[in-house]
Amino acid sequence: MRRRFLLPLLLMAIFEVSSFGVAGLFAQDLDSRDTVQGNRYNFSQFGHETVKFFIQPIKWEGSDWLKLGLVGAGTFLIMQVDQPIRNEITKDQRYYLSAPIEAGRMWAELPPPVLIFCGFAAFSLITDDRATRKTAYEIGQALLYAGAVDKLSNIAIGRAKPYMNEGPKSFHSFSASSFSFQQDYQSLPGGHCVIAFALSTVLSRNAGPLWLKVAAYVPAGLTFVSRVYQDRHWTSDDFLGAALGYFVATWVVDQHEQVERRIQVSSVFPLTISVTLN
Repeated sequence: MRRRFLLPLLLMAIFEVSSFGVAGLFAQDLDSRDTVQGNRYNFSQFGHETVKFFIQPIKWEGSDWLKLGLVGAGTFLIMQVDQPIRNEITKDQRYYLSAPIEAGRMWAELPPPVLIFCGFAAFSLITDDRATRKTAYEIGQALLYAGAVDKLSNIAIGRAKPYMNEGPKSFHSFSASSFSFQQDYQSLPGGHCVIAFALSTVLSRNAGPLWLKVAAYVPAGLTFVSRVYQDRHWTSDDFLGAALGYFVATWVVDQHEQVERRIQVSSVFPLTISVTLN
């Protein structure tokens, strides 16, 4: 967890040092919206958006609270069947180290995010491609926010992991156990799923073809299955982690794609120009 939490800081540091500008599958063309919004993808913008991210709950509207309620209700309902699911899944551990299960575990660990980030960063450095810079920036940003929220939630909730054999209703909120780097009482939300779905969501949102948008979630889905199958998390842990990673990454990408002001020319003669402020 420590390495996974520090990873986004490393990514952001590398990104700031590399003042670079994938055209192709994983990079949609950026139009005038990017210029209008003044996206620079640097530490100054990161600082501004970080403050905005952590104070956003005070500005939530009805739809935001509805999403939170649905995710919370879904997590609670799944908790009621966590133990039966665990009992059934752990009956057969023949595939514990199989390629799909291990691939799911590794997707949210150190190497894949670093390699993916460095790939986008290197490409944009060489080609001065702004769309690829955006993707790299959002990977680091989404992982940092998601990792911070995940860690705070782990400590506040302090749920025992399934292999501790204390049952799905064992909680040690803000206890010494929940602060421990052993992570035995940091089960909810599932950290691997938080990272996996944050990474996959950024890649999916920046992908061009529909098939690639869908394919970006395949490794995250494997992470979900892997963590439950290897008895590292309850199913409800992964559900909440997946939702958290998805919504955090969605918020990050939305900040750079929403149009703050749009100028439209609706006719040539007579000349009609409309300005919309969001």
